[in-house]
Amino acid sequence: MSSLLFLGLILLFIGFTAKSLNPGLLRFAGLFKIGGIFAIVLALLTSAVRIIEPGKVGVKVLFGEVQETILPSGLNLVNPLVNVEMFDVTTQTYTMSGTETEMSQISDAPIRVLSADGLEVTIDMTVLYRINPTQAPSIRKEIGPGRTYIDKIVRPTARTRIRDNAVVYNAVELYSAKRDEFQVKIFDSIQKDFEQHGLILENLLIRNISLPASVKAAIEAKINAEQEAQKMQFVLQKEEQEAERKRVEAQGISDYQDILTRSLTEKLIEYERVKALQNLVKSDNSKVIIMGDQTGASVLIGK
Repeated sequence: MSSLLFLGLILLFIGFTAKSLNPGLLRFAGLFKIGGIFAIVLALLTSAVRIIEPGKVGVKVLFGEVQETILPSGLNLVNPLVNVEMFDVTTQTYTMSGTETEMSQISDAPIRVLSADGLEVTIDMTVLYRINPTQAPSIRKEIGPGRTYIDKIVRPTARTRIRDNAVVYNAVELYSAKRDEFQVKIFDSIQKDFEQHGLILENLLIRNISLPASVKAAIEAKINAEQEAQKMQFVLQKEEQEAERKRVEAQGISDYQDILTRSLTEKLIEYERVKALQNLVKSDNSKVIIMGDQTGASVLIGK
């Protein structure tokens, strides 16, 4: 706009002062005037058309006063004197992490907090948020232009609420049993603060919680002891099962022997002996057969 407007003013100036500047330009004075008017009108029309990119809204500022209405994405007609400032309304991230790749983005170092038992815990966390489009004029008026809200609202609010909620839990609770509960409490407290300043909290991710080395060693030792206890319990159960199996097997053998002993009579034994001799006699092998009891035995020799 400024270059076209400046060109139009120059052409008008030449058109109205052509006679005094150079009499030879007098016959072109009308053209200069028409060109100047055309340039000025074109500049005004151009400045009245504003294109807002997708994912952004425009906040109008006229003579230092922020207008309440916003410009949505697309083509918009505005007062040529209005200054339009863009605000990104897509999802943004604020990360507290110690990795070098993330430190190059909008992020800070991981936050260090004191737990209820006085231990220092290091937390890596990511906050996902966006601007409420309808609140963009309020953000511009109360917080400032551009991404000022990151330093004034997002960073201090997130880090303060993490510290405020961490002091309620012991270090081991933060690391294990109460981690999800801790995350929910942080989300609720940050969400309320963001809403008061025109921001929408979409998600909050606790990526890592690092404990002091001494606490880590104690936890690992406890886990190892529990694993050894579970292993020993398994071995004991296996031995008890094996012992029970042997008792059942022994009882079965004993019952079998008792039944067999009660069923063996003299007549049955004699009958079985006769059957065995009959089978032996029928065989083709040479044999020696002793018949009778110990006192009256007789010997038969056969083929």
